[in-house]
Amino acid sequence: MNVQKKLGRLIATAGTVLVLVAGAGAYVASDAPSARAAVSGPCDIYATGGTPCVAAHSTTRALYGAYDGPLYQVRRSSDNTARDIGLLSAGGYANAASQDSFCANTSCVITVIYDQSGRNNRLTQAPPGGFTGPAPGGWDNLADAKAAPVTVGGQKAYGVYIAPGTGYRNNNTNGVATGDQPEGIYAVVDGTHYNQWCCFDYGNAQTNSLADERAIMETVYFGANKQWGYGAGSGPWIMADLEWGLFSGVNAGYNNIASINHRFVTAMVKGEPNHWAIRGGNAQSGSLTTYFDGPRPNGYHPMKKEGAILLGIGGDNSITGRGTFFEGVLTSGYPSAVTENAVQANINAAAYAPAGGGNPQQNVQVVGGQSGRCLEVPNSSTTNGTQTQLWDCNGAAGQTWTWTSAR
Repeated sequence: MNVQKKLGRLIATAGTVLVLVAGAGAYVASDAPSARAAVSGPCDIYATGGTPCVAAHSTTRALYGAYDGPLYQVRRSSDNTARDIGLLSAGGYANAASQDSFCANTSCVITVIYDQSGRNNRLTQAPPGGFTGPAPGGWDNLADAKAAPVTVGGQKAYGVYIAPGTGYRNNNTNGVATGDQPEGIYAVVDGTHYNQWCCFDYGNAQTNSLADERAIMETVYFGANKQWGYGAGSGPWIMADLEWGLFSGVNAGYNNIASINHRFVTAMVKGEPNHWAIRGGNAQSGSLTTYFDGPRPNGYHPMKKEGAILLGIGGDNSITGRGTFFEGVLTSGYPSAVTENAVQANINAAAYAPAGGGNPQQNVQVVGGQSGRCLEVPNSSTTNGTQTQLWDCNGAAGQTWTWTSAR
């Protein structure tokens, strides 16, 4: 199973009567070192490099050293009220305690992911497009605000847990690259939470949510999809969704890029006229690897980007991908390798680590690394002895589990 190697137990959220011992085990608790907030954030580094952020999204920390506004907004189900979740200090880390107190004894969803760049390129619930979502009116689901606990800088925080059917979008942005204009994109994601379907994306997309032409989007994709472009091994890979295909290099289909096996992943895609690159690495330590650097694929020069921003879905609102997002930006201009290397060092210093303290991790899907299918209790049964099965991941109650501290 696609989880960290430590023996633990799973209790189905459909009912506490079904207990399984998971051979692959639970997420590892960590006594992460306490890290001070960086004097400069990733967007300060990009600005110094001449490629400023035009959108900056994170639910875990400030991406500018001076930022002191809200990171995201949650809404609780008990009374349908909302609260902005901000920072412990300017330029610092998320105030997770504020979410915990507000969402205590009830469920919460993330309704807004604010843009720290000052351009108001915030992300909200994605509307229907070429595909319809499972929420009323064909809109996508909103992420469970409690589903992705993590620590960053030694502080508790929450990521954006994208189950199939969940998605965020902004089709009316300010300053995002259009046409063949250069840009850079990065995202920090959970390296253990993915599948082989389309498309867990973050980046620049079309404004009508339809797949009506190639080259109209440019995003980071993380997962193990082999429908279009892919790399060596079984994945996952960092690829680019350029519409009408995922690309891992200049060729459609197979390109010899390595699978990525990190607990937290830095994923980067950048493009300029007839030139683009994929870079990535371990978000916890070490340098970036350049997976591809070369010309655009045939039919993708010039690009025809439209400047919308999405998270967790494909450009046409395809909703079968899964993943967890912690932070990411879009830039104006093509960032240099020197700038990106400095951003990677900043991400390393943020000290991302799995949530510790023995707290349960809720609403987790247990996914086969090879099959990409989810462990499911048929019909969400709570009857002792019910045989579980592997089924296509769909975010249903019978596919969500809670890691406990039981050993």
